[in-house]
Amino acid sequence: MAAVTCFGEALIDFLNTGHQSEGPLNIPDFRQFPGGAPANVAVAIAKLGGDARFAGQVGDDTFGHFLKSSLEAYEVNTDNMQMHPTAKTALAFVFLDDDGERSFEFFREQTADVLLSELDVKDKWFMGADIFHFCSNTLTEPNIAKTTMAALAKAKKQGCLVSFDINLRHNLWPKGKADIKTVTDCFASVDLIKVSKEELDYLEPAGEQAFVKAAIEAGVTTVLITDGGNPIKVLAKGVFSEITPPVTKVVDTTAAGDAFTGGFLFALSEQSDIRRAITDQKTLEEMALFASKCGAFTVARQGAFTALPSLDDLEEQADA
Repeated sequence: MAAVTCFGEALIDFLNTGHQSEGPLNIPDFRQFPGGAPANVAVAIAKLGGDARFAGQVGDDTFGHFLKSSLEAYEVNTDNMQMHPTAKTALAFVFLDDDGERSFEFFREQTADVLLSELDVKDKWFMGADIFHFCSNTLTEPNIAKTTMAALAKAKKQGCLVSFDINLRHNLWPKGKADIKTVTDCFASVDLIKVSKEELDYLEPAGEQAFVKAAIEAGVTTVLITDGGNPIKVLAKGVFSEITPPVTKVVDTTAAGDAFTGGFLFALSEQSDIRRAITDQKTLEEMALFASKCGAFTVARQGAFTALPSLDDLEEQADA
């Protein structure tokens, strides 16, 4: 089984679970969940039985220790997780509408995750790891973007297959919108991209064909395009497939994309030849279908780590 190192932010999701009336006020209730896209992906892989490692930085505070212990509770390797002595752990407040769709308020100014430097990217991150995974939340500021590019260079040098879940959070970027060039410049160091249709339309207004063509010309091997409950598109050189995800009742879309990505990377990690697997149409279709089942399971539950499925959960769901 291939090992997967997930790099980036681990943060606290304060999930809006309801409201309480207090006199004339309507007071929101928030529940604390461990989260952060790469941390969610690491837990998704580990809960399915994979070898997942997390590389990143949190604060040496109550929230940071909670995140570290939460990752370890799901058997994610945290040897490459640092604790900053003074900077705080990032927080996200997650608001849900009636359809379970999210909006975010982030508290991430000079937090521990964005202060990780190039010098913190150690060779040991990549030793024994076959897949390196990241997302765009470590591209939002110059320091952490520089650190990310250093990590990608080391990952490629060590022969890792590099996975990129674009996962745009526009309000994390200084101008309130993701910088397209910063995101697409990463493609030259990436083998596998997962992108939502909404993200694709933002990054490439000319559409799907232009986006995929540019990505493959940059060196990307495989592109996965998700679109909520609509068919998932799986594209590689000579490969164009559509996978219909399971129908499910949406309760909370938090970590839905991370569940899909984690499920796909877990399925990939079980292949005897991971590079061949991301070019083979039948294998890609099977992995995407498995990933879609992981995503469907997760959106039917609240939270991130706690909502992600194990293999037993998926089997029970199939039997239901």
